[in-house]
Amino acid sequence: MGVKDNIFESNNIVKTLLKLAVPLVLSLLVAELYNLVDTIFVGRYVGPNAIGALTIAFPIQRFLISVGILIAVGTSTFISRSLGEKNYDNVKKGILNSISLTIVAIIVMSILIYIFRKPIIYKLGASDVLYPLAEEYISLILLGALFQSLTVVFSYILTSLGNTKIGLYANIIGATINIVIDFLLVAHFNIGIAGAAIATSVSQLLGFIYAYYAFKKVKNNLNLKFSFTLDLKLIWIIVSVGFSSFIVEFSDAINAGLLNNLLHASGGDEAVIIVGVVTKLSMFMYITIIGISIAMQPIISYNYGAENYKKMKKALKIAIIAVMGTSVVFWLGFLVFATPAIGFFLKEQTLLPRAVKAFRLCISLLPSVGIYYITIYYYQALGESRRSFLLSIYRQIVIFIPVAIVLIGKLGVLGAWIAYPLSDIISAITSIYFIRKAQSFDFEYSESLDKKDNSLVNF
Repeated sequence: MGVKDNIFESNNIVKTLLKLAVPLVLSLLVAELYNLVDTIFVGRYVGPNAIGALTIAFPIQRFLISVGILIAVGTSTFISRSLGEKNYDNVKKGILNSISLTIVAIIVMSILIYIFRKPIIYKLGASDVLYPLAEEYISLILLGALFQSLTVVFSYILTSLGNTKIGLYANIIGATINIVIDFLLVAHFNIGIAGAAIATSVSQLLGFIYAYYAFKKVKNNLNLKFSFTLDLKLIWIIVSVGFSSFIVEFSDAINAGLLNNLLHASGGDEAVIIVGVVTKLSMFMYITIIGISIAMQPIISYNYGAENYKKMKKALKIAIIAVMGTSVVFWLGFLVFATPAIGFFLKEQTLLPRAVKAFRLCISLLPSVGIYYITIYYYQALGESRRSFLLSIYRQIVIFIPVAIVLIGKLGVLGAWIAYPLSDIISAITSIYFIRKAQSFDFEYSESLDKKDNSLVNF
């Protein structure tokens, strides 16, 4: 087969986790640079209203990538478990269905968003001042949405097969090209926000081209022939397992849209601009947390399929330690250097102190959320889609939205910043209960149940 499944059979879990996590974290970091670089260039060369427009566009971008992540995570989990079971036919079926599903889903979503872009943009909190900029940016970035999602799907598939670097290289290529084109179109030729959108779409296309040609080598090793394949039963498996990851990502879009509206009503366009900067910078805090959690997932899935339950517990413990340790380091760094970090985006001295205060409040308890993401991806690795889904909506939708609505109503803009740490600590406490429950499982009993419910016929 040429599949590097031996990486998951190694007894050195720390080494395996590092081999998977480092490229994933770097890949997520580079991927986050796409939107971040646009924000830096338009903030410095177009003005704060352009940052507001990108803030309006953020929920749409996050929704589209959420669809790609849904398919990618569901497929990766399915492939990892199939490898553990030595079922290579299922590996091929998972790959073909995921690619076909991604193409259909992203094209349909992009067309619908373009057709209804005006009401969508206003619903996301745009004022008449921000609308033209947001409409121009969104219309152009839709052109690259399919390429971005396919790159994500290829990256996750390759990671589940033991190839950890292709996704990273694809993102590095794309991000580097994005910076170059942003400089040329936005800074040099003064094309404005359209230049930033063109840079993003072109760089996503070129990153995809690299990922596709790299994937062809794996395709040949698998004796895989591309064909448009939609097996509804297998698609349901992919979607049900990946749905919690979709909710984790899409809940950011929901929260962003809600906050844009609430903050615009309370603080006008300036509040929308500040939340845009705070959101984009705080995303870097989540990169190591999510990267390590994702890296843990195929290790758990593989050993679950191989019935190696002691190794699963050990991998879970190591992942928790890694997530908590790295998140504390980054948290301290961002608290200390908050002012220069936010200064990359905002030149206006009147907005800078308010943005720094908001940022520090938002991330004040962020390290506690590491255990929350570990718990979601752990249950996802087991194929426990219902429990994983419930956890994935808990922090952002069940807790954050009601808390934000109440606090903004009572405290104004300040309430939005306080809602973040409150949601973090509540979700962390809840996750500790679930992770302790997971560690105390009688795996042999749960295995018999999951094998019954989660085979290819009923994954």
